[in-house]
Amino acid sequence: MATLQIENLCKSFRDVPVLEGVDLDVAAGSLVAVLGASGSGKTTLLRLIAGFERLDRGRIAIGGQVVAAPGLHVAPERRGVGYVMQEGALFPHLSVADNILFGVASKAQRSAGRVAALLDLVGLPQRYAQFQPHLLSGGEQQRVALARALAPEPKLVLLDEPFSALDAALRGDTRRAVAEALRAVGATGILVTHDQSEALSMGSKVAVLRRGRLVQVATPMELYRRPVDAELARFIGEAVLVPGTAAGHVARCGLGALPIGAGPGEGPVEIMVRPEQIRLLPPDTEGCARGEVLGVTFYGHDAVAEIALAGAADTTISARLFSNDLPAPGEAIGVAVQGAVVAYPLPGECAAPAPAQDEIPGVENILPRECA
Repeated sequence: MATLQIENLCKSFRDVPVLEGVDLDVAAGSLVAVLGASGSGKTTLLRLIAGFERLDRGRIAIGGQVVAAPGLHVAPERRGVGYVMQEGALFPHLSVADNILFGVASKAQRSAGRVAALLDLVGLPQRYAQFQPHLLSGGEQQRVALARALAPEPKLVLLDEPFSALDAALRGDTRRAVAEALRAVGATGILVTHDQSEALSMGSKVAVLRRGRLVQVATPMELYRRPVDAELARFIGEAVLVPGTAAGHVARCGLGALPIGAGPGEGPVEIMVRPEQIRLLPPDTEGCARGEVLGVTFYGHDAVAEIALAGAADTTISARLFSNDLPAPGEAIGVAVQGAVVAYPLPGECAAPAPAQDEIPGVENILPRECA
């Protein structure tokens, strides 16, 4: 395992900036997910770490050794990096065993026992060693690709959207197998993905790339609960954003007076609430906002209700609900928010920041007493 340090990394193609001023520290033995939309620079970042591209400015160090800087470029094969591509890229004319051992020079590592150990590590039967890749499912091929990346015992493993071509069932099983294999060998890993649930479930930290810049690096829980701006809040899961006014630790909007967990302390704001924080109550519940159900989308394990808030023109919110007891379209309901919210200053507005607090004295937290 090895640490990874990236400082002020910049890369352009034909004078078009792709990465600008990227700083990232990855602890040894951890798995960091780099999340971003298509074109945000994710794969370019991996290719620079692996040595497939040369940086313009900045510095990359693996295990304390500088491998890239202005005037310095260590060859990819000398960096001790394993690389897993989007579709595995297995050689179709080689067996699974030969694919795994491809590129392994050490005689001690080129053995049937080594292949068996790696297949076991990634959760595949040892009999697969003599199979051809086309006999395996997509998820099994990705596990073989991981075994091949781990065979030379690399310092660092890079995963370039390795689950994007798999169907939903295979994706979940393969994610778990890959995460367990990396933990078992104590490997340091970088996973790039555009899938928010994948990043949040796999990464010990998540680094979000937006238009070539890192906008936030945080634990999955911190990133989801307190994204740094409204644009990121919309990108990380679903977000309900309503206008309001902040005063100290309280924001007032069409949903009532809500405790602010993070964000500005004074002035006009945009308030972010996650759909699962919204609770539906009887319409006569004291102390809650009122609304009307516009429609319900059923997903099986849960559902999302679209609600028009009474007294707040053109304000529609979404509530994530358990699917066993759903309101009907047109039904009048009460609406309350559970927990603290995040407030963002409106464009062109400046507000004094309020310290982050999970519970704010003097404000209910924040369900009415009847349903607390």
